[in-house]
Amino acid sequence: MIPALLFMLGIGAVCGIVLSLSSKVFYVYEDPRIAQVENNLAGANCGGCGYAGCSAAAQAVVSGIEPPSVCVISGKEGVEEVAKIMGVDAGSAESPLSYNMCEGGFRADDKYYYMGISSCKAMAVVFGGKRVCGVGCIGLGDCVKACQFDAVKLGPNGYPVVDDDKCVGCGACQQACPKDIIEVKTLSEKLMKFNQEHDPLAPCAQTCPAEINIPRYINQLKEGKYKEAVQTIRMRNPLPLACGRVCPHPCEDECRRGIEDEAVSINQLKRFVADFEMNSGSRIPIKCAPDTGKKIAVVGGGPSGLSCAFFLRRIGHQVDIFEAMPKLGGMLRYGIPEYRLPKKVLDWEIQGILDLGIKSFCYVKLGADFGLGSLMASGYNAVFLGVGAWEDYSLGIDGENLIGCFTGIDFLQRISSGEKISLGKTAAVVGGGNTAVDCARTLLRLGLDKVYMVYRRTRKEMPANEVEIVASEEEGIDFVFLAAPTKVIGDDSDNVTHLEYLKMELGEPDASGRRRPEPIEGSETMLDVDMVISAIGQSPDASFKEQDPHPRMTELELTRWNTVDNDPATMQASIPYIFTAGDAATGPSLVVDAIGGGRRAARSIDLFLKGKPVEPLKDSLQNKRIRESIFTKVDGIKKSARAKMPELPVEQRLDSMAEVDLVLPEDVAHKEAERCLNCCRICYNPDTDFPMAKAN
Repeated sequence: MIPALLFMLGIGAVCGIVLSLSSKVFYVYEDPRIAQVENNLAGANCGGCGYAGCSAAAQAVVSGIEPPSVCVISGKEGVEEVAKIMGVDAGSAESPLSYNMCEGGFRADDKYYYMGISSCKAMAVVFGGKRVCGVGCIGLGDCVKACQFDAVKLGPNGYPVVDDDKCVGCGACQQACPKDIIEVKTLSEKLMKFNQEHDPLAPCAQTCPAEINIPRYINQLKEGKYKEAVQTIRMRNPLPLACGRVCPHPCEDECRRGIEDEAVSINQLKRFVADFEMNSGSRIPIKCAPDTGKKIAVVGGGPSGLSCAFFLRRIGHQVDIFEAMPKLGGMLRYGIPEYRLPKKVLDWEIQGILDLGIKSFCYVKLGADFGLGSLMASGYNAVFLGVGAWEDYSLGIDGENLIGCFTGIDFLQRISSGEKISLGKTAAVVGGGNTAVDCARTLLRLGLDKVYMVYRRTRKEMPANEVEIVASEEEGIDFVFLAAPTKVIGDDSDNVTHLEYLKMELGEPDASGRRRPEPIEGSETMLDVDMVISAIGQSPDASFKEQDPHPRMTELELTRWNTVDNDPATMQASIPYIFTAGDAATGPSLVVDAIGGGRRAARSIDLFLKGKPVEPLKDSLQNKRIRESIFTKVDGIKKSARAKMPELPVEQRLDSMAEVDLVLPEDVAHKEAERCLNCCRICYNPDTDFPMAKAN
């Protein structure tokens, strides 16, 4: 018995010695932060982060593989605690939420019937699914079954509807969807989402330069959800009040209802919800992502600069705007007259952007008051150039420097600034674009007896917005078509007395597709005027390039039109940390083009600041259309009158700068919203009980 005990004690002693030595040789240290981090995670072991459990996720955080926000369920406090443990800033933490773009569902036809498959994933294997639409929802609810938080349901129209209050962004629904129509995105990712060729998009949304989800906000208006409608618009466009007044709405050109009927008055509906917010007495809160610590200088406070600043701030960056004029707004303020866009409306909209925490500095001009070197020395990580197109083209004829001659943008800017200008009684405005029309209608309101518009082509070729041309006709502007100015004539005191022009006739189409005007020999004609305004176009003022002494500025490339040369897909200029959009990049264009360009530049700046390649968006739909979505025939349409925009009567317009175009009454706005077919890629709602129509 005793020998056996001694033997066992001996074995135990040997094992103890071996284990003791092993613990020294094979010692494994576990970072105590792993346990601390794990204790501050949600503890659900749901796997939504992509790891097997919270312990594995904690190890990834401590290893530096994942940020403090790795847990998709943790709230802000939990993320901040993890960040404290790791000694880093929690700034990049954003809560992801499920996001669905498809609104087709049951509206899409079935291309075959197969009884027995109850899974979207299985159905997708069979010829891509039973639906005719190749990118739409199959509708069997794999996403609903995958969600452990009861946050996803199939709506009555057969597509997933997400409850944001319940969604934790775990990504289970995204993993379950075989069609990628439901995704998990942070606020920043949603704001930086651009239209792609595989997206379920209505034709109007494809055509909008700002890429607004038009059917969604119209449907929200129809349901009385004005706040949500404004939020939908602001995901892509920070200036709905201004756009609702001045946008020529190219989206309406592709409205499906317009194929069989009149297009929906999309722009008036945008203005209705935007005006509703402004007149409600309170602003709808605008969410911003946490601060990133990066700082961007936006040079130019016009629509492109305001748009770029808005989106950069919303995705967490610090933004300062530098503006040469007394106030922000650019051409919106100084190039568009008060009767089209009241300054108090513009002020209200711009203030909402600045309230996000954006600083602005006015009366400072690039090249004269500051330069590239001072911006870099001040710690800015990137620069956006949105300097606009303020240089008017001259007519290039004798006498255009006489007293009483002006150029279009310069004239509008001086009037907008309140400058007192010596005016005549009769004026000729040369040009056929929006600036020319704005000048002519402004002159009438300033008390001139007669205003002519002199244009070298016919009314049909005028590039101005049709609604502006019609308003000019109603107000009494006298159009002189097929006329090319040749000389401005003055008296002995150099005051304008006449405009000489040559009569023209239209020949063959030129590069623009319009018939080329050709002079009729010996047809010189005199127009009796004492003012001449040339409004034939403008270009950017690139003098800052020569004025800025910083040697790097010599690397900034310009085009022969004085625009900043850039990659139109990324908006990046020849200097890698400089980006541009708007008129400075494209030459004079639409306000909504500038807004869309500003957002696209914000995406590229964000990539640059994160050290990622500044590359074009894959399969971008920019300036393209999804062929299968463009129909030539739309069944099930009952014709109904388009809402007529209310206007100030002509007799009440010309003695003031009062706003002419008014907002739709609420009942009319709802009636107009009902005309919308709520289109998706190929789906739409017919006016009748007609089955879902097919593309033709």
